[in-house]
Amino acid sequence: MKDVYITKIAKFLPNKPIDNDQMEAKLGIIDGKASKARRIVLRNNRIKQRYYAIDADGNVTHNNAQLTAAAVEKLCDSDFSKEHIELLSCGTSSPDQILPSHTAMVHGFLKNGNLEINSPSGACCSGMNAMKYGYMSVKTGQVNNAVCAGSERTSSWMRSEVFENEVAHLKKLEENPILGFNKEFLRWMLSDGAGAMLLESEPKGENALKIEWMEGYSYAFEMETCMYAGAEKLEDGNLKAWSEYPAEVWGEKALFAMKQDTRLLGDNILVKGVDSLKQAFEKHAIDPADVDYYLPHISSYYFKERLFEELKLQGVEMPWNKWFLNLENVGNVGAASIYLMLEELKGSGKLKKGDKILLHVPESARFAYTYAYLTVC
Repeated sequence: MKDVYITKIAKFLPNKPIDNDQMEAKLGIIDGKASKARRIVLRNNRIKQRYYAIDADGNVTHNNAQLTAAAVEKLCDSDFSKEHIELLSCGTSSPDQILPSHTAMVHGFLKNGNLEINSPSGACCSGMNAMKYGYMSVKTGQVNNAVCAGSERTSSWMRSEVFENEVAHLKKLEENPILGFNKEFLRWMLSDGAGAMLLESEPKGENALKIEWMEGYSYAFEMETCMYAGAEKLEDGNLKAWSEYPAEVWGEKALFAMKQDTRLLGDNILVKGVDSLKQAFEKHAIDPADVDYYLPHISSYYFKERLFEELKLQGVEMPWNKWFLNLENVGNVGAASIYLMLEELKGSGKLKKGDKILLHVPESARFAYTYAYLTVC
């Protein structure tokens, strides 16, 4: 087995940053009324700016595959061109279409010759799963290098026109229809962008990061769905897929909008997250003392203090001076968030040889968690 190193990390954030006061103008007002939920959600998540693939005139500027291809191209230079890539592995929660796969579309934009592709599905963990496939492929000698990516282009899923048919349908049933909070909540939470990394079997460049191990855990066996799209959640907790509804109902129920059960999220995301972290610690015989930088992907600063308290409660307290977050300035970019955090940390000048970095990524879809433990070389 070969050692595996992250030798380069790049990001692509589309257009100019959008502050909280600009959000609703970009995404559109639903039913001609300013959102009452927006200020509540923004007050809790404390994100100050994010990026949308939407221009000043409201036109879409990039699809998801284009965002990802742009990040991948930023990895390339005179020493490593896109034609050198042997494996391309890209994860996202928001693919541009059902078929072909997301990575196939990215490869189509790169136009860089024949190579292996991999498209893990899922939510935030899909970016880490893309990384793990690349890690295992380099480690086993299947390839000499792998480019892995995480990306989201959720803004188009959150635009007002996605919900207008549902609101119009509700008006037929009641005088003052209110869009469900589980649907509107995510409009003020998610943003666009992409991150990419190059994995190689030699520690090239400044501050190469050796991947010591990666672990993943799923609680779907005991938890019902929390975050979903392309389906409706039934009273028994099961999902009814879009394909089981008549086409005329897709708009009436905004079936393709992303939705989140905020009650399930608040009750379980941290408890299960720390439980899985403890399992990873025990498996690899480490504890918080063996971590110099802790990079937890949190969807909202609402969870920051609560995660700290849950870590303390379960006996794995992580001191504040080890935390590294950039949610406030780049937004919640789902599968790309951990790439954006690591890219910023690697370029910060803070790292020194021997430092240990822990990546901690949850996804609420049906409660899964992925981890990576890195050493600075």
